[in-house]
Amino acid sequence: MQIAPELLQQVVDHALADAPDECCGFVWLRDGVATEVVPVENTAHSPLRFEVGPSDLLALADAGDDGLDAIIYHSHTRSAPRPSQTDVNFAANWPGVEWLIVGTAGAEPEVRNWRIDPDGTVTEVEVRVGV
Repeated sequence: MQIAPELLQQVVDHALADAPDECCGFVWLRDGVATEVVPVENTAHSPLRFEVGPSDLLALADAGDDGLDAIIYHSHTRSAPRPSQTDVNFAANWPGVEWLIVGTAGAEPEVRNWRIDPDGTVTEVEVRVGV
């Protein structure tokens, strides 16, 4: 994924604003390049997990109809930005979708991107920041 610095900053700002609860949202991509960040409500309102509401999940499911791909983003407020078992379980419903995680537990936010395969295999995916 390639993302402009200002779009990545929107994701980080959302994570910081929602802390101590986890945040969540989507990054829309066209041909592997981020075009828009869409923050959504974490309906769980929890520092330990996130839930995306039904209408937002429908928007995610419909993204392909417009020629867009999506990355789901969320934050980890108490741990490193690596998929938790809860993330892996949730990802089983969205094969092929990447997961951008913002860690806010440290002194500075840390952003990492992951692909979670249906068998639970987790692989880090490069994030290229720039225009």
